Amino acid sequence: MPRTTRHRLVLVTAPDLPVARVLSRQALEARLVACANLIPGVESHYWWQGRLESGAEVMILFKTTAARVPALEALVRREHPYDTPEFLVLSPTAGTARYLDWITGSVSAVARRRRG
Repeated sequence: MPRTTRHRLVLVTAPDLPVARVLSRQALEARLVACANLIPGVESHYWWQGRLESGAEVMILFKTTAARVPALEALVRREHPYDTPEFLVLSPTAGTARYLDWITGSVSAVARRRRG
């Protein structure tokens, strides 16, 4: 399995499925991500403004490249309804060659279409 330094997994929570679907669709249409997995039914417990809070959320797992992370962050910050949306970037160490190539090709397809 090849090692990677170019690919990223980004975690974002959303308040519900409609918001998660909109954020995912916008990121996909802009070719900022190759894939968005929506995991409903996440139970979150957290500190917010000095109080212990809890609630149901949807976890979004975005698969992308390091180069697309800044634009993805800008989209999430602009479109997310939370004042402080979760945006955590994880760096995988390895993946199958075909899957990593698919991620890279999916987020760079817009550049290829414009040149062609």
